[in-house]
Amino acid sequence: MSSTAQAKPQLLSWKVGGMDCASCAATIRGAVERLPGVSDVKLSVMAETLSLALDESRTKPAAIEKRVASLGYTTTSIQMKTAAVAEPSGCGHDHGSHAHDHHSHAAPKPAHVHGPGCSHDDHDHGHSHAHSHAGEAKAAARTADHGHGLPGHIHEATPKGVSWYQTNKGRLVLGTGALLGGAWAAGLIWPVAAHWAFILACVIGVTPVARRAFAAARAGMPFTIEMLMTIAAVGALFIGAAEEAALVVFLFAVGEVLEGVAADRARASIRALGDLVPKTALVEENGATRQVDAARLAIGQTVLVRPGDRIPADGDITDGISGIDESPVTGESVPRTKGVGEPVFAGSVNREAALRVRVTKAAQDNTIARIIRLVEEAQEARAPTERFIDRFSRVYMPAIVGLALAVALVPPLFFGGEWAVWIYRALALLLIGCPCALVISVPAAIAASLSSGARQGLLMKGGVVIETAAKTGIVAFDKTGTLTEGRPRVTEVISLGKPETDVIALAAAVETGSSHPLAEAVLARAKQDGIAVRPAAEAAAISGQGVTGTLDGISIFVGAPRHATRRAEFDAKARAAVEQLELAGNTVAAVIANGALAGLIALRDEPRGDAATAVAELKDLGVRSVMLTGDNARTGAAIARALGLDHKAELMPDDKVTAIKSLGADAPVMMVGDGINDAPALAAASVGVAMGSGTDVALETADGAVLKSRVRDIAAMIRLARATMGNIRTNIAIALGLKAVFLVTSVLGYTGLWVAILADTGATVIVTANALRLLRFDAGKAG
Repeated sequence: MSSTAQAKPQLLSWKVGGMDCASCAATIRGAVERLPGVSDVKLSVMAETLSLALDESRTKPAAIEKRVASLGYTTTSIQMKTAAVAEPSGCGHDHGSHAHDHHSHAAPKPAHVHGPGCSHDDHDHGHSHAHSHAGEAKAAARTADHGHGLPGHIHEATPKGVSWYQTNKGRLVLGTGALLGGAWAAGLIWPVAAHWAFILACVIGVTPVARRAFAAARAGMPFTIEMLMTIAAVGALFIGAAEEAALVVFLFAVGEVLEGVAADRARASIRALGDLVPKTALVEENGATRQVDAARLAIGQTVLVRPGDRIPADGDITDGISGIDESPVTGESVPRTKGVGEPVFAGSVNREAALRVRVTKAAQDNTIARIIRLVEEAQEARAPTERFIDRFSRVYMPAIVGLALAVALVPPLFFGGEWAVWIYRALALLLIGCPCALVISVPAAIAASLSSGARQGLLMKGGVVIETAAKTGIVAFDKTGTLTEGRPRVTEVISLGKPETDVIALAAAVETGSSHPLAEAVLARAKQDGIAVRPAAEAAAISGQGVTGTLDGISIFVGAPRHATRRAEFDAKARAAVEQLELAGNTVAAVIANGALAGLIALRDEPRGDAATAVAELKDLGVRSVMLTGDNARTGAAIARALGLDHKAELMPDDKVTAIKSLGADAPVMMVGDGINDAPALAAASVGVAMGSGTDVALETADGAVLKSRVRDIAAMIRLARATMGNIRTNIAIALGLKAVFLVTSVLGYTGLWVAILADTGATVIVTANALRLLRFDAGKAG
């Protein structure tokens, strides 16, 4: 058969009702992947979405919807933006690295983003660009293996405001429960009627389960949990155990409802984040205001935010000064005073005065929306433990069916056993063999952990990151903006060849236009001293050394003393001054004018208030801390000594990568940086964590982010990751332990059908409830 040119696959997406656990997602994935023309299938249990690439010349979207509906799920099409799909992710171009050593760390600030994870800082006036493509490979590795999981239970979505008993599943439980109660009551008066009532309860309860089981079988998945349930219930009816069959079906339905309720609770904390953004906004146009839907705000519009109102969109203040409560985004409840030109985030509360805000991001791209989306998408980055359990379960299910067949046939055929007895035991074994609790043991804990972390300002992008973070043995910190405030100030100006005012004026001339914190400190000092600043001509960066320019015919160089010595002579007085300043923890910039040393500028960036506490907490966790800095050795040593950690100084971005790899030979390394010019090191580490209060880079470039910009949150993140892995190990032990006990007792005839299903449902509920404990886990508590 000749083939014509195939149409380009379209990316389609659906909201899927009833997908509440990993088993549900695996059932859908397995069914739709078998259709021709389908590729790149992705499911998010947290978001309840299915997205895939589809060649519509081979399969129509309606066929996808029909296949999913046959499994018992509902679908609602979602419009996808082609441009958003086409953008590359994880580009990893870091354009924020300053060339001169004492400027080796860009300030945490919003960057212009070309596609997810690709930051191009357009304010650093030609300073050196470190291009790291390691992020691409890392991101690909994280998302390459989605696994297929095990076909399993279906759980009906519980819409917001709808109680469990108003759902179809809930009504089925209530109906079969009423029939069971009626049958037992009738048994006291009319036993024959009771027998038929039990059969009716069983048939009503098992019919939707059987329908889904056969739909999955037709889709090429015969070994589903629904199929085991159907065989057990129907088999029990045939051997005359109608009462137990009805009870088994009822308990199975109860278990599904409980799992659905538990899954909805896990989503609730993330859903609550979305509720923080107001539904309406006051748009100001031509001097008049009108109320509009906040979701329809366009970039560039100006909104009026009254005192007490929530800010409806990410934007910049154009008029007014007020205290802003940013706790929904950063977790910090103390309001921050912000004025014209400063950024604000959607969901923040304006506490004091009216503000006018120019919208800079569409509703679907605001900070809270992206936090929610990152947490939802993190579900797809499956932990290695989860992938192993899925592979194990795919072998385990057929093995259980084979074992049940052997139990039913071998004793009667070869040892004269009674058929009814051994078939009954085989059916009990089928039920207890359901691996549902085992399958959900990992994703339930991961989902709860991601939700809990997001609420506490700790973002981790999926199970892979959580599992790796839990193993962290060394944390490598960037210095500027991470361990320190990132807001240095000029502490001293030493005149050597020119007056102090000239030293500041010359340095400010070549730093004009730079947004680096050290450059801003020099410009702030010039403003403070009333020095007029004129931009230098031919301003340029010399990679790894400093910045140059000319002003009024004077050739200027500003850089670290060790590079400046090659351009001008340093006498004993100058060398002693440099040494004394650096020993005091200052960063020193030498200012050279026409080949002669004009003077020295000392700058100091104070450590964050919680940095020393954070290092101590990490030590208590058995984690070693190391500071990596491009600053000089003496300044690095002074800061490290004050905080109580090891350090490596005078490192270029490439040197940091080498240092990370060297440290990684001893233990898994977590790198913590500002997410801009530390991209290569973040990509090289086992886990890269960005500091930042919701900036694009902080959310997109690394494996995780601490939104409160607190150093202590690094220890909190490791505590949460370790608690999650401990929870997972407990869950697996519960699931396997109960199975082992009841498999033996079922074969020996000590436990019957209803005990088997109770044990299976009980294990599932226990595992889910244990996972939900992570929602209340306080990662900030040491000990």
